[in-house]
Order: sequence, then C-alpha cells, then structure tokens
Amino acid sequence: MKGFLGLLLFLVALPIQAHNIAPGAEAKQAILLQGGTLHTVSHGSLEQTDLLIVDGKIAAMGKELTVPANAQIINVSGQHVYPGLIALDTTLGLIELEQARPTNDMREVGTVTPEVLAHHAFNADSDIIPTIRYMGITHAQTVPQGNLVNGRSSLMQLDGWNWRDALEVGPVALHVSWPRIGLNSAWWERRTPAEQHKANAEAYQELLQVFVMAKAYHEGRLEGTQTRVDQRWEAMRGLFTGDLQLFVHADDRRQLEQALQFNREYGFAMTFVGARDSWMMADTLAELKTPVIFGYPYGLPSRVDDGYDTAYATPAMLHAAGVDFAIAYPGYWDSRNLAFGAGNAVAYGLDYQAALRAITLTPARFMGVDKSLGSLDVGKQATLIVSAGDVLDHLGQRIEYMFIDGREVNLSNRQLQLYEKYSERPNN
Repeated sequence: MKGFLGLLLFLVALPIQAHNIAPGAEAKQAILLQGGTLHTVSHGSLEQTDLLIVDGKIAAMGKELTVPANAQIINVSGQHVYPGLIALDTTLGLIELEQARPTNDMREVGTVTPEVLAHHAFNADSDIIPTIRYMGITHAQTVPQGNLVNGRSSLMQLDGWNWRDALEVGPVALHVSWPRIGLNSAWWERRTPAEQHKANAEAYQELLQVFVMAKAYHEGRLEGTQTRVDQRWEAMRGLFTGDLQLFVHADDRRQLEQALQFNREYGFAMTFVGARDSWMMADTLAELKTPVIFGYPYGLPSRVDDGYDTAYATPAMLHAAGVDFAIAYPGYWDSRNLAFGAGNAVAYGLDYQAALRAITLTPARFMGVDKSLGSLDVGKQATLIVSAGDVLDHLGQRIEYMFIDGREVNLSNRQLQLYEKYSERPNN
C-alpha cells in the first residue's frame, strides 16, 4: 500500500515539475525605459528619468538621452524601476512538493556533507520559479539543507534553460547548521532534558572535530604531505584560503555567542543566517563586523516576555546599531513574499532605502556580485523590474516588466494562467 501511494504521489508530481515558459531571448536592439522613477539603491531615486539598455547592460540614465536608431521604447511614466530583488537562503529549485519525495532534493544523507553543491540539483524548470519571478525576484541563493555541515550554496538567476544557464556564481558559502544549545519543548520531543543536553554536546563536539580535520587536511595539502584527495575536506579548503564564506544558521542568542567564540580561533569570513535573536546582541555584531541575513521578517514572539513586534522591528534595530544585514524570506514558495517582509520592516521603523538595499545591493555584496548586480548603475547588468506601484507594498506592487541581463522575462505563471482562464468563464 505504501509503495502504491508513493507511486501515485510521484505520478501526480510529474506534471508540475516543469513549467512551459521559455527563457527570454537576447535583445536584438537597444531598449529605452522612458519616464519612470528610478530607485537606484546606490544613489537615491530619480524621478521622470529614462534608462537605456544596450547589449544587456545599463548604458545610460538621465533625461533626454540620445537613443540609438531602432531602439525599443517602453513608456513607464508613473511607474517605478528597481534593481531585481535577490532572495537569500532559499531552497528554490530543490523541491516541488514536500509530500512527493522524488521532487525533494534539498539534502544529502549524513550530517557532514560539505562536498554538496546545491546548483547541481537546481531545477531550472521548477513550476515555482515563474511565481517567484512574478513577485519581482530575479535571483535566488539556493542552499542545501542538513543538520550540521550541509554543503555549499550558489546564486542562481531565475530565467535559464538549465542549472548551467542559471548559475550566476557559485559556490559562494559553506553552510553549517549550528548545534542546538537549549532544550526543545515542542510537543513531539520525546527525549528527556538530560538526553537532549547530551545530544547537543555531542553534535557540538562533532562539529569542532570536523574543522580540526579540515584544517589538518588543508595544511597537509599545502605542505605536500597529504596526497590523497578527500572530496569532503577539499570542499572546505576555501574557508582557510579566504575564497569561501562560512554561513552559520543559528537563531538562539547562545548559539550566536558560541559561534562567535568558535570563530575567534579560525577567523573565517562568517555570516549569520536566520539570526532570530540578533537584536539582543546587535552592538556586538556591529563591533565584530559580523554580517546577518535576517530570516524572520514575520513571526510570533519566540519567548513569553518578547515584544509582539520583535520579528518586525529587528531589522530597524540592526540598522540603528550599524549591523551589516540583509533580509531573507527562507523557503521556496514563501520566498515570493520577500519584498513584503522588507516593507513590513519599514512599517516598524526601518528606513525605506535601507529596506530596499537589504533585498538588493546588500545581498548582491554578500554573494560577491555587487559590481554587476543589486543597483541601477551605468555599466551594471540590466537586471531590473518595473512595478506600477511601490514594490514593497502588498497593495501597490504590480510587476509589469522584468529584465535579466537585458533579456525581457515572460512574467506568466500557472496561477496567472488559471486566473485568466476562469475569468472568462460564463456566469450562467
């Protein structure tokens, strides 16, 4: 019976593993976006300003630009032009249905799998991707999941034929799920407090041993005494050479403090991901110049004595303290709400420009691509979106155009197609 149900779920999942929207074709002419409000992120907003795209790049911005012959002119007067939004800490392209195991490739077997490269499993035909694009997201960091050393992430652009087309840069970071320190009080937890403490301590010791082994391997490779290649430790060598970042997934303040203490020995380029309690130690994070990818723009308080608005107000507190931070909306389907999470932070005190930067230019910098993405600047990739209203506003956002590397992206998706279909249904 279980086998039959598994087969049935697999067959049901097959039709939704691929969308029917072809990637945008290379533009054969210059494109002029005329008369919009350009939210550059890097140098403020420019009202009633034109933007010229030539050969996939932003060629000029200003008023009364010289337009190449035969250029395509798109009137965007009264609309808003933004750099494409960048979603961090997602599993986009790695999963379609949680209930159908054949569509779930988020993690490998085992607790120590640094050799995993997320982009190798990225499904560029995922039916979820068009829906994410429809909400203004042009790029997503695809992150392997796990319980300790999870693997390496990559940044993907969301309009490619396959993972090779979609790969923007990677790998960019090794991801570690920091061992739990506190007790799990969830209803499904069956272990005693003593058993939980023991398991937490064992996981932490395993993690320490992983880095001891990786460091010894790296030094052996440098000295020539380690001649056999081990793919696990080879994948971690970039941490010691500075070519790979360490992204630590941790939420509890005690985890954050323990990870900071751990990194005093190694000095890795470390970024916290999730970081629910980062507001508690914002000054310390700013002083140590430890970046944060805040992954809780929505949510209930985690403690009975936390303020009701803790999740919403944390970005403003991080900004006020001088923490280098980005905003993420982890997951796959849920990542489509990224812009609204940033907008909600504005409603709870975060400066508007800081919120916009937290989902565009700062993520680009964290991914190492800020020289080509994340803002509207001459010479950068023409990766941008046009919205009829404020992109951070639930009611105002309406993405009219998207360009990735100067290619216009088809914004259709399954949900929109169904809406259009049933809008034509007769009432009688």
